[in-house]
Parts: sequence; structure tokens; C-alpha cells
Amino acid sequence: MTQEALTILFVGATGSVGRPAITEALRQGHTAQALVRNERWARILDDRAQVIVGDLTRPETLTAAVDGVDAVVFTHGAPYGSSDLEAVDYAGVRNILTALHGRRARIALMTAIGVTARADYYDWKRRSERLVRASGNPYTIVRPGWFDYNDKNQLQITLLQGDTRHAGNSSDGVIARHQIARVLIDSLTSDDAANTAFELVAEHGPEQPSRDSLFGRLDRDPSGGIDGVRDQQNLPLATEPGSVVADLEAFTNRT
Repeated sequence: MTQEALTILFVGATGSVGRPAITEALRQGHTAQALVRNERWARILDDRAQVIVGDLTRPETLTAAVDGVDAVVFTHGAPYGSSDLEAVDYAGVRNILTALHGRRARIALMTAIGVTARADYYDWKRRSERLVRASGNPYTIVRPGWFDYNDKNQLQITLLQGDTRHAGNSSDGVIARHQIARVLIDSLTSDDAANTAFELVAEHGPEQPSRDSLFGRLDRDPSGGIDGVRDQQNLPLATEPGSVVADLEAFTNRT
């Protein structure tokens, strides 16, 4: 893992994972730029973060947000059952990637364990994963289990691939928010984490002092593919909305 200092844009900065991710990035010596829709919301952030006002659903407000950034961390998301899944979870990623205008930036995208289980909530997150792969940017896709359901001695970070846990409850796996934050930030400077997707859970035992060896065990996603390395192929492009196919083609043609 390299120790280079990055300028990182945080999308979903004021959320329950975005806030500790910003603090972790600052702890590691990075510069944190927090995207917020309203500057008043920045009061809950680490006061060392730089605040940028912009709206994910309004692409014209995002140019300044991506200017000069080395990396983007996405921890945003519409509430479960919301009618804004497409506009926020999917189009928010598309709008940021578009604002980069082909300039390369390291991406860390948080989605969810079970993302390949067919449901509207998951499908839009999975489509955002596909956009990140098609964009040509180096990326890490993190699919965390249920937040903060850990037992006190359940802190051993475990990375899985293939997204095989679809119970839809905490039996799929649990993970602490601060651990998600560390994995997201650590992935940005790890060559082994580049172009990978994994489910993130905690097993019983102490947390490992370093994530390097964990990233090194991962299989990379297939070059030129749009799904994770072991993901089930149950979302065929032939059945996808025309707008989603057009977005994928547009990003693929830019790489």
C-alpha cells in the first residue's frame, strides 16, 4: 500500500459512513472535500474538511466539486423504499463520473451486501457499480453487511466475493461503520484493491492492524466486464432500460 496523500471528494459526506470516512482520510494525511447540498449541514463534519456545495441530481453544480480531486468516495444512498433510487444511487454516480470529463480518479463505491439479489433497491446500486467499471477509472467496490450489528468481540474484517448471501437481514453479515470507513480509505492507495468488488463483513476476533494482506487475496473483476468477478449473471443488458444501456455505452466509448 502506498502512502501518497490524495485529495478526496466525499459523496454522501454527511451520512453515517461518510462522516467517519472523512475523519479516517484526514487521519491518514489526505485532503477531504465534502460535497453537501446545503452548507448548514457541514456543521456535523470534521471541521478540517473542505466543504463544497453541490447537488448530485443537478450535474451543472458538480464541476467545481471534482476539480483537482485524485479520488472519489461514494457513501451516498436514498433510503430503502424511496422513489429516489434511480436519481440518487444511480444517477448521482453517473453525474460525478460525467463531471470528471474522462480525467482519471481513483473510485471507492459503497453499495450493499446482497446487491445481486434482484430488487429495485439493489438493481439501481448494481447499475451504479456497472457505470464505475465502464468508466475506465481504477476502482474498489465495497459491499458492506449490516451496520453496527457486531458483537463486542466481532471485529475481524473479512472480504468475500460472489455476493452469495441474500437473506436480507443481519445473518448475511455485519460490520461496524468505522470499519467500513477504514476499508474505503485504505482501498484508495492499495494496488491490490484496484478493480475489485467484495462483500465486507466482520467475524469474531480482533481487527487486523492492516488491510494489505486482505486485499492481496482478492480476485480482480474481469477486464472489460460490467459485473463482479463471481457475481451471478441475473441482470442481462437485453432487459435493461434503454437509458441505462446508453449510459454504459457512453462511458465505455470514452475509455
